[in-house]
Amino acid sequence: MRLRKSRLAILAAVAVAAVACHGNAAEPLNIRAGWANTPAALTPIIFARKDILKHYGQSYTLEAMKFAGTSPEITALATGDLDIATLAFSSLGAAIENAKMDDIRVIGDGFQDGVAGYFTSQYLVLKDSPITSIEDLKGKVLVSNAIGGAIDMGIRNMLRQHKLEDKKDLSIIEASFPAMVPMLNEHKADLIGSVPPFTQMARAEGDTRVLFTLKDASGTTEMIFSTARKGWIETNRAALVDFTEDWIRALRWYLDPANHDEAVRIVADYTKLKPQAFQSWLFTKDDYYRDPSARPNVAALQANLDTQRELGFQKTRIEARRYVDMSLIDEALQRIE
Repeated sequence: MRLRKSRLAILAAVAVAAVACHGNAAEPLNIRAGWANTPAALTPIIFARKDILKHYGQSYTLEAMKFAGTSPEITALATGDLDIATLAFSSLGAAIENAKMDDIRVIGDGFQDGVAGYFTSQYLVLKDSPITSIEDLKGKVLVSNAIGGAIDMGIRNMLRQHKLEDKKDLSIIEASFPAMVPMLNEHKADLIGSVPPFTQMARAEGDTRVLFTLKDASGTTEMIFSTARKGWIETNRAALVDFTEDWIRALRWYLDPANHDEAVRIVADYTKLKPQAFQSWLFTKDDYYRDPSARPNVAALQANLDTQRELGFQKTRIEARRYVDMSLIDEALQRIE
């Protein structure tokens, strides 16, 4: 009798353990993904339409985590407090060189600047400004949003082409994008680097004009993209393919002109801004290019990293292709297409 009870107890324990293991296996992966600005980064709104998703809540869930910029995302990714970081080419270089994250991988495109037929960031002067050429910037005050960022490097790259240098021939200072046009109007700055929706707002006001663009300065720029660490990708590969498949489906929904009004409403509701702030340009040719398959532009990324090194913001030459993993996208597209 005692032996029988012992065997029953063991069988019961095994059954409980099996149920527990099964429950853990069925638990969806919670993906913590960082972002800084929307709608530039679609992370917090990408899965607003659950009805078009195939795997959300089954193999994965998404926890969108807001950061002040890409640099804090690098720290969170390095400490394991973030699973997917939304970075720019400038912060990718910092992650590899400074944070020693040789295992970081680019796994998806966010948006690209300067693709033919689409928007490119603009550098504005006042409409009645005497500045009509790059040489006219000598002795002036130029404004970017962050020293060493993509907009800042566009300024420096253009200046270099015309043999002008910061601090020697002119001054480059930092300011937030909302403050830039007022700085122009108050003659506290002579040129600003502008991005949507501030460019469109300035255009509507009619007091500024374009001196040059980021495309003029740097060609195509791989501006924003998703990154994760190699070990985490390998451990969670099945769920990440599901996640990537749903991301591409949702992205294509946003890019479909038939869904434009609803897409704008989703963004407006999230940002607490009026739809009119986005209606004329968001997800159109007046917006940055978003690859419909979420493929990053590796050639552009390489050129951007090379420029960053030439401008002194990066010590070594980084081979972009070493840090790009297209396999999740490839597998997801096999299912979709």
